[in-house]
Amino acid sequence: MKRKFQLLTTCCLILSVLACKPDSCPEVPMGCVPQAGSLTDIPFDVTPATLAIPSNFPPMVVPPDNPITEQGIDLGRRLFYDPILSADSTQSCFSCHLVAKGFADGQATSAGIDNIRGTRSAMPLLNLAYNNRGFFWDGRTGSLESQALLPVEDEIELHDTWENVICKLTNHENYPAFFRQTFGIEDKNEITKELVAKALAQFQRSIIVGNSKYDRFQRGEVFLEADELNGRDMFFDLAFDKNRFPDAECAHCHGGPLLTFNEFRNNGIAAATTLEDFLDLGQGEVTGILADNGKFRVPTLRNIELTAPYMHDGSLETLEDVIEHYSSGGQNSPNKDPLIYPIGLDSIQRTEIIAFLKILTDTSVATNPAYQNPF
Repeated sequence: MKRKFQLLTTCCLILSVLACKPDSCPEVPMGCVPQAGSLTDIPFDVTPATLAIPSNFPPMVVPPDNPITEQGIDLGRRLFYDPILSADSTQSCFSCHLVAKGFADGQATSAGIDNIRGTRSAMPLLNLAYNNRGFFWDGRTGSLESQALLPVEDEIELHDTWENVICKLTNHENYPAFFRQTFGIEDKNEITKELVAKALAQFQRSIIVGNSKYDRFQRGEVFLEADELNGRDMFFDLAFDKNRFPDAECAHCHGGPLLTFNEFRNNGIAAATTLEDFLDLGQGEVTGILADNGKFRVPTLRNIELTAPYMHDGSLETLEDVIEHYSSGGQNSPNKDPLIYPIGLDSIQRTEIIAFLKILTDTSVATNPAYQNPF
């Protein structure tokens, strides 16, 4: 209770330094009392967003109650980068999802505002609009909107309360107008956590990657080097000479234009004698199904060069470590995927597969102004 009281009485003062222009922030009452106020004098006229979607991608399914608009993406981007969502205004979504690192953070596990580290690696936020099988490593939520609600109140992450966040947004100099322009609310007190989640979801749906060297090769625009072609052949099992270019068993899990089928599998990263022995139950913790223990979502391999370290626990530091893991067959457990077995790739084959993985990087993402910090 003492911590909560301290946060409530200081959050808005901290906000005046970190989230507002110093010369224009209004004085906020102690205790962060939400302020009502009409917004009807602000025009409401949203513009549907036009996204650059690769022609070979599947149709994007957008919730009918949250269409993607230019205003929604802009508001979501602001909220994504603003530390206002954390209890002490020191961290934002961006703290663990850096655009330069494929919207991961380059750490095995991430620390929240109390410097407590979680047990899982921050997932890259790429092509999430096409994920229809559950979010987070364990699939605990079914939509981007529901996913966006959890980090704010997670004690390891932003460690705030939605009541406090909504209070800060309501009293903010600019956010009430942004919510009016995006969702047509008529009063400041109509800002809700659901609207915050919808804006964040719109921004995340706009993060689309699909213009790597490999994509340009597929369109006939560039040629691949010999090692890249050889790696591609092993990745997709396209070669005739299986002795020289064996099936690396990659595309079964990382196939299609998204380079993932968004399935949940046990890839042998953790050893377990029985299904009850996994230290992290993964999907099983969500479903309660014993056979799901030790299974985690298969992420996309797009921009994989940027998102190290790898696996749900960040236990593999490099792509070389990843290839070694799969070549050796990984750790044993009762429900390890049958596609994970000792392949025995030699050093040349490993280098060629890595060469292919590196051409899955869409370098434009890190420089695209649409994904950058707006502050």
